[in-house]
Amino acid sequence: MKRLLAAALVTGIVLVGYTQAGGSKLKIGDAAPAFSKLPGVDGKDHSLGDYKKDVLVIAITCNHCPVAVAYEDRMIAFAKKYAGKIDFVAINVNNLDADKLDKMKIRAQEKGFTYDYLYDSSQKIGRALSARVTPEFYVFNKKRELVYWGAMDDSNNAAKASKNYLSAAVDSTLVGKTPATTKTNARGCSVKYE
Repeated sequence: MKRLLAAALVTGIVLVGYTQAGGSKLKIGDAAPAFSKLPGVDGKDHSLGDYKKDVLVIAITCNHCPVAVAYEDRMIAFAKKYAGKIDFVAINVNNLDADKLDKMKIRAQEKGFTYDYLYDSSQKIGRALSARVTPEFYVFNKKRELVYWGAMDDSNNAAKASKNYLSAAVDSTLVGKTPATTKTNARGCSVKYE
């Protein structure tokens, strides 16, 4: 019964993410939105200009969402796979107590995040990216043009995931090609905009 209730709750959260999405302003080909002085779990401030590699991946995520939490191990594996080849940064735009910077630092240390995990309490980067849910992924090329936006893969259950859209987009972008798939529907909890 508890599992059924938990599944229903997660499903409800995911559906809320879809229904609150509304119309998006961001389009494939758009420039990466600038950000500056976002505090990270490493105690430093970070800006868009800090990321110099040919490919930049931004993940909008958080601490409290069970879907985002379920993707943490996959995000860690992704960051390790592409270490040295791309810049990968996760940004939390939620302001719930569980998502504050002090809790982010604890979570990053517990999980051993190998990527930058930044906090945007203003929620500007989330709005600029038209982020609807957590986690949601964005791939930008060398010119910092958006070439992929959406889900990491095709299943919230890692064991059932058969298509990794994010890796495919990054692999194409690294060799200067346009990804075959440029947009998918991200699944997760709705971003808690104020």
